[in-house]
Amino acid sequence: MAVVKINAIKVPEGNEAELERRFAARGDSIKDTPGFLGYELLRPTSGDDRYFVYTRWESEEAFQAWSAGSGRAAHAGERSRPVANGAALLEFDVVQHVEKPTA
Repeated sequence: MAVVKINAIKVPEGNEAELERRFAARGDSIKDTPGFLGYELLRPTSGDDRYFVYTRWESEEAFQAWSAGSGRAAHAGERSRPVANGAALLEFDVVQHVEKPTA
């Protein structure tokens, strides 16, 4: 069963472009990670200052392996100038998944 991890990142006004730039710069680095199914960076549009990073994984073990390895390393160089002032990880099991069929 797939798992979903949503990182809710509180981004102060003025740091949005830098957060998006950092994600764009490292977006390809996760694609070949074993067990990784995909991610989306969601920008708030109204009434909230949190970005959401929605990721799907084949298993909890795949997520934990990435988180302890290259996931941790991806953030190591960014500690000098943080663009967020808080984050919370939301965790889910996927119990139903529906996609629009391709042509």
